[in-house]
Amino acid sequence: MDALRRIVRVLSASAHGPAARRGPTGAQLFVLRQIDAAPGLSIGELAARTLAGQSTVSEVVSRLVERGLAARRANPTDARQTRLVLTARGRAVVRDTAPTAQERLAAGLTTLDATEREGLARALERWLEAAGLTELPATMFFEDDHAPSRPAS
Repeated sequence: MDALRRIVRVLSASAHGPAARRGPTGAQLFVLRQIDAAPGLSIGELAARTLAGQSTVSEVVSRLVERGLAARRANPTDARQTRLVLTARGRAVVRDTAPTAQERLAAGLTTLDATEREGLARALERWLEAAGLTELPATMFFEDDHAPSRPAS
């Protein structure tokens, strides 16, 4: 339980700390960094990189676009698809903001081998089933579907 308490504590501090109050949420920063690392991602590719569902990522991207931090561009080889890029403001936010707790946790998760990750996922799912919490949607950390977007600093 102590490990879970530490995870919740660091995620809560990241979501509600001074940086979160004046800039993008932790989830938005996480997505911005993924786009920065691989400009031109599709929503599906971004979802895979962020370990989140496409609908969740799409909502976060929409908020970033509304705030002028990211942009959707037509795929040059298939105009039906859009590709994601950062705006100059988005690049500045990425450059000027320390890694989020989510990024640090995701990076730590990649140090586990596949068997360890699968075992951890199975154990967590069983725990949620036993607690009767499997009906909750798996959104990005502290990303509220109805949260108002905040202006970038």
